[in-house]
Amino acid sequence: MGESAAMKVEKVKYVLWAADWERCLEFYRTMFGGEISFKMEVWSEIVIAGATIGVHGGGEGKRTWTGLSFQVDDLREGIVKLKECGGDLTAEPNDTEEDPLHLAMCVDTEGNEFMMTMKRR
Repeated sequence: MGESAAMKVEKVKYVLWAADWERCLEFYRTMFGGEISFKMEVWSEIVIAGATIGVHGGGEGKRTWTGLSFQVDDLREGIVKLKECGGDLTAEPNDTEEDPLHLAMCVDTEGNEFMMTMKRR
C-alpha cells in the first residue's frame, strides 16, 4: 500500500446542548474560569484548562449525563461556587473520615450533569 499523508487532528471538542446558550457559556466561564473562543447562537466554544467545550443552542434543558469531569483543587469551594453560579448538586456528597470528600455529582444551568472531583490527599 502506498503511504498517504496522515490526517491531522486539530482539536478535540466535547459538545453540550443548551436551552439558553448564553447562560450556559456564562456558567462555565464563571464556574471554571473558561475563556470563550467563539460565540454565536448555533455554536459557541469555551476553553477550560486547555479543553474545548462546544455549546450548541436549541437544547431542551432535560437532565443529561455528559461524562464530563472537572478536577479542582478545592472541592468544598467548588460546591459553593457551583451554587453561586446557578448550578446544583444531584446529591450531597459524602464526607467521612474513612472517605474524605473527593467527588461531587453536579448539574449546570441547562440540565447537563457532570462530575467535579478533587485528588485524594
